[in-house]
Amino acid sequence: MSTLTLALSKGRILEDSTPLLTAVGIAPAGDASRLLRLPTQDANVELLVIRPTDVPTYVEYGAADLGIVGKDILLEHGGEALYEPLDLGMARCRLAVATQKDSPLVTGGLDAAGSRRLRVATKYPEMARRYFSGRGQQVEIIKLYGSMELAPLVGLADVIVDLVATGNTLRANGLVEIVTICESSARLVVNKAAMKMKHAAIRALLDRFAQAVGNV
Repeated sequence: MSTLTLALSKGRILEDSTPLLTAVGIAPAGDASRLLRLPTQDANVELLVIRPTDVPTYVEYGAADLGIVGKDILLEHGGEALYEPLDLGMARCRLAVATQKDSPLVTGGLDAAGSRRLRVATKYPEMARRYFSGRGQQVEIIKLYGSMELAPLVGLADVIVDLVATGNTLRANGLVEIVTICESSARLVVNKAAMKMKHAAIRALLDRFAQAVGNV
């Protein structure tokens, strides 16, 4: 049987996927918090634990046969070169526009900016650009890598575009959501060449995931 490599996002997806991987029979057989490459309960499947934004690249170029990654990452970095056969229904969140709770944008909406060009802080510049462009609204995108909620508070940006799960962090920093751009959840993606070369093995693993998703 063909050996398969599954690329897995560090952080929330790694944590949330543990019960699912166990149900599929490929739970890590090692310390996933320290090792970047580790075996699983199934001798024919190994895991790569990497940065979320790197998962599509590893799968697209064949360094991994499959991957588990958030839909937000696929939309931002491009997933056109991958098969996306399964929504795993976990790590659910949404990409939203948020601003200070006393901003006129809260009551008047994004149109309250008028002809003024909004400054938008985000680590999702492509998705933010596409969203505002679709509204016919010109904005200045400021790329940040973290602490997004701080940007409106110190005058760096008018709004942020960021992932929101519970909204607790926004509320704690005096921010509110004003628009939801899209919903996101973890997806199983497959390398197209591997799907042809290792079809039987990948198909069998996909079936195991599909069955587990229905039961987990």
